[in-house]
Amino acid sequence: MIRLRRRRLLSGRRHRSAYASTGPTRPRAVRRSGMLAVQLLVLALFAALAGRMWYMQVPQAEHYRELALASHTQKLIVPALRGRILDSSGEPLVSNRTELTITADYHALLDQDDDGAAVLRKVAELIDRPFEKLRSRVRLCGPETGRPCWQGSPYQPIPLAEDIPPRVALQIMERKSEFPGISAQQMAVREYPHDDLAAQLLGYLQPITQEEFEAREDLRAEFSGVDRVGRDGLEAVYDDRLRGDSGERILSVSAQGDVRGVLSRKPPEPGMHLVTSIDTEVQQIAQDALRGAVEQAKQQGKPVESGSAVVLDVRTGNVIAMASLPTYNPEVWNGGIDAETYHKLLSEDAGEPLISRALQGQYPPGSTFKPTTLAAAVKNGAQLNGSYSCPGSIGLAGRSWQNFEGGGYGTISLHKAIVVSCNTVFYKLGYDMYRQHRGSAKDGSRDPVSKMAHGFGFGEPTGIDLPHESSGRVPDRQWKKSYWKQTRDYSCKMAEKGYSDVAEEDPGHAAYLERLAREHCLDGDRWRGGDAINRAIGQGDMLVTPLQLARAYAAIANGGTVYEPRVARGFLSPDGKRVEKVEPVVAGKLPIDDRTLDYIKRALTQVPKEGTAAGAFDGFPQDKVSVAGKTGTATMQNREDSAWFASYAPADDPRFAVVAMIPQAGTGGAAAAPVVRKIYEGIYGFSGKDSGGRAAGEENGEGGAEPAEPALPGGQPPTALPSVREDGSIAPPDDH
Repeated sequence: MIRLRRRRLLSGRRHRSAYASTGPTRPRAVRRSGMLAVQLLVLALFAALAGRMWYMQVPQAEHYRELALASHTQKLIVPALRGRILDSSGEPLVSNRTELTITADYHALLDQDDDGAAVLRKVAELIDRPFEKLRSRVRLCGPETGRPCWQGSPYQPIPLAEDIPPRVALQIMERKSEFPGISAQQMAVREYPHDDLAAQLLGYLQPITQEEFEAREDLRAEFSGVDRVGRDGLEAVYDDRLRGDSGERILSVSAQGDVRGVLSRKPPEPGMHLVTSIDTEVQQIAQDALRGAVEQAKQQGKPVESGSAVVLDVRTGNVIAMASLPTYNPEVWNGGIDAETYHKLLSEDAGEPLISRALQGQYPPGSTFKPTTLAAAVKNGAQLNGSYSCPGSIGLAGRSWQNFEGGGYGTISLHKAIVVSCNTVFYKLGYDMYRQHRGSAKDGSRDPVSKMAHGFGFGEPTGIDLPHESSGRVPDRQWKKSYWKQTRDYSCKMAEKGYSDVAEEDPGHAAYLERLAREHCLDGDRWRGGDAINRAIGQGDMLVTPLQLARAYAAIANGGTVYEPRVARGFLSPDGKRVEKVEPVVAGKLPIDDRTLDYIKRALTQVPKEGTAAGAFDGFPQDKVSVAGKTGTATMQNREDSAWFASYAPADDPRFAVVAMIPQAGTGGAAAAPVVRKIYEGIYGFSGKDSGGRAAGEENGEGGAEPAEPALPGGQPPTALPSVREDGSIAPPDDH
């Protein structure tokens, strides 16, 4: 049995073997070709790998060497010393001072077990500052990090506290083991030798924002995080020239962030000094005169809080002074400004001192606009030497229009109409031009007053080298249609709703506002005779800035050239080797002929002598310096009268245009003209005091008044630029 089973098993094996051998056999050539394909694939992969290695090690060797080096170096920006801002004689308006600053080493703090929390608490206790404030300063800015944070390089010393006492700095430096990663060093900050003088004009510095840092490649390349940028005024406009060029240090850094050494250094290039046309003494005189006028108006019960004055060189357009009240000391920006102080600078209760009333304030110009209306009327066909009726009131466009205080002068010339400021003459001139062109030009393209006003520079920015300038407004057909489209819905809403909040205190004014809203809702796009009449005397919707008015009167004075006002006169390199002048820029010409211009100038010359400004200039030495000018009193609903005086001098050889504006202070002759007088007295040295304490010129100027030192000797601003001495100090101009 066993043998039989073994035989069957052997038989089965033979059977399976025989069965298997009956299938097809694989050719030997096929097997060889498969092996060859595999070998070729392996060879191709090795060839590709070798080629890639050659490409990376030979053609791309320099590229990868730089990448490797970059991973072990850090660039440290070295801030440049900011250039000074100088007045026309070289006296600093803004300079630099060094102050002690506590700084932190970011990596040194990270190396500590608690990321530097303990040492920051010690610093906070030492300088009496909140720990949280210091902690937030050393956080690196990023998408997940809110402000405040550090936006500079982590290899840059991070400021923790500025302007610290020397004794505090000494404690930190002597006890380094107690304050690891903390140091005290000197840093440059802006200094203002004259406190609040020309604050809005100068501007201020603030840290660069994260948005600016991310958006501007030039800032990323130049800023260390310690630097600040100009935020307003001259600091902002000429930031790139004042800032200079940053230097750099290339540090060798280990993979752990430890600094091993300095690979290279590039020193910073200090910024250029900016020479302005501002005269420090004239600027101070203007601010003091404004302060005196504001205080006097307050004593009279007027709701006065602000004022402005502008002094221009009529031959160049340079700004000699630009004063605005209220003002502030820019020192508040140094070391960072707190929220309370910042909100106060913007608050209406504090008078919004950040705003420059001289170039941002917009007011109806009142009668100072009458020379423009006169020029437009004469160009439109009115007789320059004709006779005109000046009644106490006149009926035009369906209503009665009053002269100022109801007085009349009978039949007079245009010359006298300017001198005594007769409203009714100009009402009639404005209305006649309106009627003549009412149907001929629906778009207002032939509106004589609008065209002349734009020719005088009203209705658009002057182009001064300062930011945030207002454009003013010249109302005409086009403007009224545009304004109506923008405000129609609101007017219709208020016409239906009424002014209940106003009615609680003044029902009459509420009814007046409701009537205006209803008229504007129905057909507020119509340019009416009343609009033209109001505009003819600088009232209604007409708005100008004090700077625009000063430029217009400068153009009258110099024979018709309209300049772009400029504050910058030039730039000086810190070593004195480079001097760059800023040349005057002509913006245009007054669109009037010489005969009309001379007529206007003769009339303006008589205003301070026998016209509406005669009281303010009583006793002023007109035989030495003849002043030409025009008063203006702007009236607004539910507000006190606002005072203007626009002028130039000397009338026979003009050099300066001076304008003063004081909102809600009263008439131009009583409130604004005395401010202008004081400015001229300061410029020419007529403001001495006699033994009785009276200013020169008071009570007819008698009593042996002592002459004062003139702010501008000879009545001439310097034409040359200051220079830089070998020691870096500033020398005054040769002609000053």
